[in-house]
Amino acid sequence: VFNRGVVEKIARLLDWADISHEILVPEERDVSLSERVQRANKIYKKRPDSILISIHANGHSNESANGFEVFTSNGSTRSDGYAKIIHSEYVSKIKEIRDRGVKEAGFYIVRRTHCPAVLIECGFMTNFEECQFLLKNEYRIARAIFTGIESIVND
Repeated sequence: VFNRGVVEKIARLLDWADISHEILVPEERDVSLSERVQRANKIYKKRPDSILISIHANGHSNESANGFEVFTSNGSTRSDGYAKIIHSEYVSKIKEIRDRGVKEAGFYIVRRTHCPAVLIECGFMTNFEECQFLLKNEYRIARAIFTGIESIVND
Protein backbone atom coordinates (compact mmCIF):
# COMPACT_ATOMS: atom_id res chain seq x y z
CA VAL A 1 0.00 0.00 0.00
CA PHE A 2 2.82 2.41 0.87
CA ASN A 3 4.76 1.62 -2.32
CA ARG A 4 1.70 2.12 -4.52
CA GLY A 5 0.84 5.35 -2.70
CA VAL A 6 4.29 6.79 -3.34
CA VAL A 7 4.27 5.63 -6.97
CA GLU A 8 0.86 7.23 -7.56
CA LYS A 9 2.05 10.51 -6.06
CA ILE A 10 5.22 10.47 -8.17
CA ALA A 11 3.09 9.77 -11.26
CA ARG A 12 0.88 12.79 -10.52
CA LEU A 13 3.95 14.98 -10.10
CA LEU A 14 5.39 13.66 -13.37
CA ASP A 15 2.07 14.40 -15.08
CA TRP A 16 2.15 17.92 -13.66
CA ALA A 17 5.69 18.41 -14.98
CA ASP A 18 4.72 16.88 -18.35
CA ILE A 19 7.33 14.13 -17.97
CA SER A 20 6.41 10.95 -19.83
CA HIS A 21 6.17 7.83 -17.66
CA GLU A 22 4.50 4.47 -17.25
CA ILE A 23 3.60 2.69 -14.03
CA LEU A 24 5.07 -0.79 -14.31
CA VAL A 25 2.54 -2.39 -11.93
CA PRO A 26 -0.76 -0.50 -12.24
CA GLU A 27 -2.74 -3.46 -10.91
CA GLU A 28 -3.81 -3.72 -7.29
CA ARG A 29 -2.42 -7.26 -7.17
CA ASP A 30 1.25 -8.11 -6.89
CA VAL A 31 3.16 -9.00 -10.04
CA SER A 32 6.14 -11.37 -10.15
CA LEU A 33 9.63 -9.98 -10.56
CA SER A 34 10.04 -11.75 -13.90
CA GLU A 35 6.82 -10.12 -15.17
CA ARG A 36 8.02 -6.71 -13.98
CA VAL A 37 11.33 -7.20 -15.79
CA GLN A 38 9.52 -8.29 -18.97
CA ARG A 39 7.31 -5.18 -18.80
CA ALA A 40 10.29 -2.89 -18.21
CA ASN A 41 12.24 -4.42 -21.08
CA LYS A 42 9.23 -4.10 -23.41
CA ILE A 43 8.93 -0.39 -22.54
CA TYR A 44 12.68 0.11 -22.98
CA LYS A 45 12.55 -1.51 -26.41
CA LYS A 46 9.96 1.09 -27.49
CA ARG A 47 11.58 3.98 -25.58
CA PRO A 48 15.36 3.56 -25.25
CA ASP A 49 15.62 6.64 -23.03
CA SER A 50 13.62 4.87 -20.28
CA ILE A 51 14.79 4.52 -16.69
CA LEU A 52 13.28 2.07 -14.19
CA ILE A 53 12.67 3.50 -10.73
CA SER A 54 11.53 0.73 -8.37
CA ILE A 55 9.96 1.95 -5.10
CA HIS A 56 10.08 -0.17 -1.95
CA ALA A 57 9.88 -0.09 1.82
CA ASN A 58 12.45 -2.29 3.53
CA GLY A 59 11.96 -4.94 6.19
CA HIS A 60 14.21 -6.82 8.59
CA SER A 61 13.88 -9.27 11.46
CA ASN A 62 15.77 -6.76 13.62
CA GLU A 63 13.04 -4.21 14.38
CA SER A 64 15.62 -1.50 15.08
CA ALA A 65 16.94 -1.62 11.49
CA ASN A 66 16.34 1.76 9.90
CA GLY A 67 17.29 4.06 7.07
CA PHE A 68 16.95 4.91 3.41
CA GLU A 69 19.10 3.39 0.67
CA VAL A 70 19.32 3.33 -3.10
CA PHE A 71 20.51 0.33 -5.10
CA THR A 72 21.84 -0.33 -8.58
CA SER A 73 23.19 -3.54 -10.09
CA ASN A 74 26.74 -4.67 -9.47
CA GLY A 75 29.49 -3.02 -11.46
CA SER A 76 29.76 0.36 -13.11
CA THR A 77 26.54 1.18 -14.98
CA ARG A 78 24.58 4.19 -16.23
CA SER A 79 22.28 3.60 -13.26
CA ASP A 80 24.98 4.69 -10.80
CA GLY A 81 24.74 8.38 -11.67
CA TYR A 82 20.93 8.30 -11.56
CA ALA A 83 21.01 6.63 -8.15
CA LYS A 84 23.33 9.32 -6.80
CA ILE A 85 21.02 12.10 -8.02
CA ILE A 86 17.90 10.53 -6.48
CA HIS A 87 19.79 9.74 -3.28
CA SER A 88 21.02 13.31 -2.98
CA GLU A 89 17.50 14.72 -3.35
CA TYR A 90 16.08 12.28 -0.81
CA VAL A 91 18.78 13.02 1.74
CA SER A 92 18.37 16.78 1.33
CA LYS A 93 14.58 16.65 1.74
CA ILE A 94 14.00 13.79 4.22
CA LYS A 95 16.22 14.46 7.21
CA GLU A 96 14.23 12.24 9.62
CA ILE A 97 15.44 8.98 8.09
CA ARG A 98 19.05 7.80 8.39
CA ASP A 99 21.07 7.76 5.18
CA ARG A 100 22.32 4.26 4.39
CA GLY A 101 23.83 5.38 1.09
CA VAL A 102 23.96 4.25 -2.51
CA LYS A 103 24.80 0.57 -2.87
CA GLU A 104 25.17 -2.17 -5.44
CA ALA A 105 23.29 -5.45 -5.19
CA GLY A 106 22.27 -8.36 -7.36
CA PHE A 107 18.54 -7.70 -6.98
CA TYR A 108 16.67 -9.36 -9.83
CA ILE A 109 14.86 -6.23 -10.99
CA VAL A 110 18.01 -4.10 -11.34
CA ARG A 111 20.11 -6.97 -12.67
CA ARG A 112 17.73 -8.25 -15.36
CA THR A 113 16.32 -5.06 -16.86
CA HIS A 114 17.98 -3.73 -20.00
CA CYS A 115 17.37 -0.09 -19.12
CA PRO A 116 19.12 1.81 -16.35
CA ALA A 117 17.45 0.72 -13.10
CA VAL A 118 17.40 2.16 -9.60
CA LEU A 119 15.77 0.44 -6.61
CA ILE A 120 14.83 2.74 -3.74
CA GLU A 121 14.26 1.49 -0.20
CA CYS A 122 12.45 4.44 1.38
CA GLY A 123 12.82 3.17 4.95
CA PHE A 124 11.95 0.19 7.13
CA MET A 125 8.33 -0.83 7.65
CA THR A 126 9.51 -3.24 10.36
CA ASN A 127 10.75 -0.34 12.50
CA PHE A 128 7.66 1.05 14.26
CA GLU A 129 8.80 4.70 14.39
CA GLU A 130 10.08 4.70 10.82
CA CYS A 131 6.92 2.99 9.58
CA GLN A 132 4.80 5.71 11.19
CA PHE A 133 6.93 8.38 9.55
CA LEU A 134 6.73 6.72 6.11
CA LEU A 135 2.95 6.39 6.25
CA LYS A 136 2.48 10.01 7.32
CA ASN A 137 4.93 11.42 4.78
CA GLU A 138 4.18 9.66 1.49
CA TYR A 139 3.92 12.97 -0.37
CA ARG A 140 7.24 14.34 0.95
CA ILE A 141 8.95 11.10 0.00
CA ALA A 142 7.33 11.09 -3.46
CA ARG A 143 8.33 14.73 -3.92
CA ALA A 144 11.97 14.00 -3.04
CA ILE A 145 12.13 11.10 -5.51
CA PHE A 146 10.30 13.14 -8.17
CA THR A 147 12.81 15.98 -7.80
CA GLY A 148 15.61 13.51 -8.48
CA ILE A 149 13.81 12.13 -11.52
CA GLU A 150 13.15 15.66 -12.77
CA SER A 151 16.87 16.48 -12.44
CA ILE A 152 17.77 13.38 -14.46
CA VAL A 153 15.25 14.12 -17.21
CA ASN A 154 16.16 17.80 -17.48
CA ASP A 155 19.93 17.23 -17.47
